[in-house]
Amino acid sequence: MKIDLHLHSNASKRPTQWILQKIGAPESFSRPRDLYRLTKKLGMDAMTLCDHNTIEGCLEIAHLPSVFISEEVTSYFPEDGCKVHVLVHNIDEAIHQDLSHHRKNLYDLIAYLNDANLVHAVAHPLFSINHSLTSEHLEKFILLFKVFELNGARDDAQNQVIKRITRGLDPGMIDHLANKHDMEPLCTRAWEKTLIGGSDDHSSLNVARMYTEAPKAESLEEFFSDLRLGRVKTRGRGSTPRTMAHNLYGIAYQFFNSRFDLEKYIGMDVLMRFMDKSLRPDHKAPQGRLLHKIMGMVNKHRLRKESGLKGLKEVIRQESQNLILADPDLMDLMNNGASHKKTAAEDLWFRFVSRVTDKVVKHFAERLYGHFSGANVFSLFETIGAAGSNYLLLAPYFVAFGLFGRDRPLTREVQSRFLGTPYLNKKPKRKLKVAHFTDTFFEINGVAHTLRRQARVAQKTGRDLTIITCGSGQLPGIGRMKNFIPIAVYNLPEYQEQKLALPPFLEILDHIHEREYTYIHSATPGPMGLAALAAARVLNLPISATYHTAFPQYTAYLTGDQNLTEVMWRYILWYYDQMDSIYVPSKETGKELIKKGIDASKIRTYPRGVDTKSFSPQYRNGWFKDNFGLDHCLKLLYVGRVSREKDLPVLVAAYQEICRQNSSVHLVVVGDGPYLNEMQQELKPWPVTFTGYLEGQDLAVAYASSDLFIFPSTTDTFGNVILEAQASGLPVVVTNQGGPKENITPEISGLVVPGNDHMALAKAVLSLADNPQRLKEMSIQARLLMESRSFENAFAKQWKLYGLEKGAAVPVG
Repeated sequence: MKIDLHLHSNASKRPTQWILQKIGAPESFSRPRDLYRLTKKLGMDAMTLCDHNTIEGCLEIAHLPSVFISEEVTSYFPEDGCKVHVLVHNIDEAIHQDLSHHRKNLYDLIAYLNDANLVHAVAHPLFSINHSLTSEHLEKFILLFKVFELNGARDDAQNQVIKRITRGLDPGMIDHLANKHDMEPLCTRAWEKTLIGGSDDHSSLNVARMYTEAPKAESLEEFFSDLRLGRVKTRGRGSTPRTMAHNLYGIAYQFFNSRFDLEKYIGMDVLMRFMDKSLRPDHKAPQGRLLHKIMGMVNKHRLRKESGLKGLKEVIRQESQNLILADPDLMDLMNNGASHKKTAAEDLWFRFVSRVTDKVVKHFAERLYGHFSGANVFSLFETIGAAGSNYLLLAPYFVAFGLFGRDRPLTREVQSRFLGTPYLNKKPKRKLKVAHFTDTFFEINGVAHTLRRQARVAQKTGRDLTIITCGSGQLPGIGRMKNFIPIAVYNLPEYQEQKLALPPFLEILDHIHEREYTYIHSATPGPMGLAALAAARVLNLPISATYHTAFPQYTAYLTGDQNLTEVMWRYILWYYDQMDSIYVPSKETGKELIKKGIDASKIRTYPRGVDTKSFSPQYRNGWFKDNFGLDHCLKLLYVGRVSREKDLPVLVAAYQEICRQNSSVHLVVVGDGPYLNEMQQELKPWPVTFTGYLEGQDLAVAYASSDLFIFPSTTDTFGNVILEAQASGLPVVVTNQGGPKENITPEISGLVVPGNDHMALAKAVLSLADNPQRLKEMSIQARLLMESRSFENAFAKQWKLYGLEKGAAVPVG
């Protein structure tokens, strides 16, 4: 016999899920008679309902063949209020009344069930119903229950852990737990457990996803006899967040269908027909292929004519119908139902919702981008509000991923605590698995370069780091990376080299859950940073971020708009205030954030290193002479983005003053950017070489073949080039503003001058140009300083800091 031992009907009106509370729908909208037909259709030999603390649903169909009454009883550990669900099978109305009297105390309930010889089981043993369940409670379950449920609505990882734990019990473990908790087992031969399966289905979409089979039983009496003797088998599989979310959508749709009689629209609307086939198991038969084709053509024609849609409802309708009509799998589902598809309905529904919401986000993003260009402030806020309400449609996925994410730490803890650990005496191992989000990875900048180096070092040293980005590009041999296809890509009007890619959030959320990351780090406050923050909140993961780019200062330089700069500061402070911790590359940067209102306890100054093998004085050669004809001159080097926010106008003025006093100095500018043409014009009469962008060996040689490095920026939070220059044996001249000054030893490996003071900058360069011996000594000291700051050592220290963050590492098996 095959029986789904955990099925719900709408007699159990317990709206615990957030989305269902919002719409006022019951937790289940399945009718007992419909469920009875479904179980028979799916090959179940008998049928029961396990509604919460009620048997009304069962009583509606108790007269039908092979129906027996069951109940899911809510009980509590009296010592701490931890809530437990207990499945009780084959009961009557009198027993139901007795259960209501005993259920407040779990120990009393189990004693009653044993005395009455009632078949019972602990439902979903690793699902924390009221956020109180611990591994200690599971130990007590082992002493209290003979039968454990494998649940079709919960994470299959929970089912697998329960399987392995119950199979590995022995009398010694039972004695250990009895002594530990000072309680005798309430079941005989407590080390021998029986496993049953139940779907825990609330929507009729997953009836018999898991069920219990007694192969030799031919009657209910034989079935329960075999269950007591442990002669039953569990069949089926557990769920994913996709499954739970699909169920929540299904419950909501079935509720609205019943309340507003939506069936009359099914044959006339593509979206309604698709939803009916996706979200209702007893959908109506097609109302004629010809009518369907005609209506499809009408919808297509109507959608082409509709333009300038403003409302969220219209946009969703338009995009969803376009998607359904263009996707063969979704069309097949709409025409033939889920049973005809190899891909599970929950996965097709996930694809549909993900793509539709992405399309809607793109639609509103384009309008938003247009408002920025046209400075239409009132329309801007209207668009933001409409786009934000789009995410209400994703609420079932947020609920589902949140519940599954919340339970996973306990599952991992139990797995580590019980499996392979004799009598729980060994300390669980801990592992860190980091998802590092970034908007920039394939571009040419210091952040991308650092992240690529970190990915390679992590792979080389066996650390579990995955770079999560969104863009176009291929970088082989850089370690673990997940690159999502952008919904859309936009150029920043004032910063054309920097692109903003809109990420597909639902896909990202699914990936983070599936890969079971234990820690999220964000390298950006941009779109990927927002995705990182949202994923961390939904999945209840710790999150930190690095603040390595002074976006407000850049905004001020690039736009000259003080109001826009203030808006940028407000956003930056809001974003970083959401973090559990904030990593800054310099003490100066940390002080600035604290001054702006960030909690000082969140600030972490993290180490930064340099590749001392790739950047070294040994690469000094005649490269400049061979390529640019430079010989017998002191080469003054700048490497970086050629842009005003790097204070390059100050460098231009300083260099002009230097040339007036010393004709042997030659400026070399390595890089590209929006200020390049203007800088070339301003320095046209002076000895200067623009090499363009350099990388790899050419860049290393350019560093090593120069004599002095100059960096006038007052906006940089760190400055990788400062380390690279010193590693190459170059003394450096930096300003007293920002982070770069913390990366030199003043007067030993370089000089510090006041920011935005071209005369001070010129004076510092001239003092070294006129003193070759001091320049040589500083060159030696610069290299020695960097030899103690290898990239590998710095990354190891940063990884250790991650592991020390609260909640960063979790027990694993």
